[in-house]
Amino acid sequence: MTDPTIVVQLPLWPENALPPKKALNSSRLHDCWPAPDRLPAFVKESLTTLRLLELLGPLLWTQFPDRDLGHAWRFQAIPFAALAAAELIRLNESQTSMGHLHQFLLEHPGLIWLLGFPLQPAPNHPLGFNAQASLPTPRHLTQMLRHLPNAALQFLLTNSVQLILAELVAREAPPVECVSLDTKHIVAWVKENNPKTYVGDRFNKQRQPAGDPDCKLGCKRRHNQVVTPARKAVPAGTVSVGEYYWGYGSGLVVTKIPGWGEFVLAELTQPFDQGDVTYFFPLMRQVEDRLGYRPRFGTFDAAFDAWYIYAYFYRENDPWGGCAAVPFSEKGGYKAQGRQFTAEGLPLCAAGLPMPLRFTYTDRTSCLVEHERGKYVCPLRFPSQTAKTCPAHHKQWKKGGCTAMMPTSIGARLRYQLDRDSDFYKSLYRQRSAVERINSQAVALGIERPHLRNGQAIANQNTLIYVLINLRFLQRLSQGQAEPD
Repeated sequence: MTDPTIVVQLPLWPENALPPKKALNSSRLHDCWPAPDRLPAFVKESLTTLRLLELLGPLLWTQFPDRDLGHAWRFQAIPFAALAAAELIRLNESQTSMGHLHQFLLEHPGLIWLLGFPLQPAPNHPLGFNAQASLPTPRHLTQMLRHLPNAALQFLLTNSVQLILAELVAREAPPVECVSLDTKHIVAWVKENNPKTYVGDRFNKQRQPAGDPDCKLGCKRRHNQVVTPARKAVPAGTVSVGEYYWGYGSGLVVTKIPGWGEFVLAELTQPFDQGDVTYFFPLMRQVEDRLGYRPRFGTFDAAFDAWYIYAYFYRENDPWGGCAAVPFSEKGGYKAQGRQFTAEGLPLCAAGLPMPLRFTYTDRTSCLVEHERGKYVCPLRFPSQTAKTCPAHHKQWKKGGCTAMMPTSIGARLRYQLDRDSDFYKSLYRQRSAVERINSQAVALGIERPHLRNGQAIANQNTLIYVLINLRFLQRLSQGQAEPD
């Protein structure tokens, strides 16, 4: 019984990824960060500029995969690195719009020089350049956020993780062993999501909102509401009511370092119609690439209660060396202890007898992972018919007795056999609070309701939000600040 390795890569909007190129007018952030004393006077005199240099400078901006600035553009090309750094500043300084960011940069021209915007010479100006003419317009800044290749921004996230890991090694912190994964819902900036605006048939998924070509309709959560008949004296019933809106989902993987806090290992933005489990494999591939190995433990909410989650962390040669802490979701009417197994992995019937495997097949339906499933049947009917009757008096005895359709993977068995009442499981699951604290930071940075109307722009902003969270963690770590209360 082997686990499948084939997974589905979900289609996303085009990333417009560009190969790394050497920028002709690259950011000065990384070069100036180690030696602030050699900065020009107008830069050193700005405490705000020095503070932001200390925050952003550790990133390898000189290796940022930028556009080809040597191309014969109609106008002077603005480096992608400058735009990415400017957006990080906007997020960090709580500037609510690109117009506010534009004004902020004009008030601190040292940042224009540091970020690598093409400078317009002005010999008569005290700075030697025209700050207003050197900056793109707020409209241009917004448009460029749509065109930034997300692959380039993922370079910044990877670099932030590398810097954090190096600092942790220097401080003799334990290696990353446990990760937490969660998703955050993002509300699209469209009138269909405004309950005060009349929109006919606002939740018709066949009618794409004109305000955003990429957002999708999804359900955030469902509630069971009590419904009492108005005239008939019958017991009240319940009805399932869902919270629907147009938007996106942001999935992220977080780890917690004892004594220091938590940081982001991976992130991915998708339209809101994608289920939570679709984030798992793309995100874990990012984690493995950035760590160089597969984490031993993972914590997830009940939406990730699937056999392949347990199989991913299982290590055949070290059964106790890996585990996924996931609440049981009681799919198919089974409870956590409703299915027992033999030591060989055969399920037990209602009478406690091992159920033989009758046949296997490959599931190629709409499931996320193509996998092998098996049909386990009544041992009194297969492989040979016996004269015995079912000791448990199974209600389907005359139709063949007990049957069980389930994946043959070890993950299916682990899902039932995991002891969720053990102290080990409870201590492991408590580490899921790390991803909730990161989500709180992302909410404070405006991830839930972005004023953007394009999937690429929202994906880019989300990546930069998590880069900023990592940079703040790196700064605390480098300064020796312990985990905040």
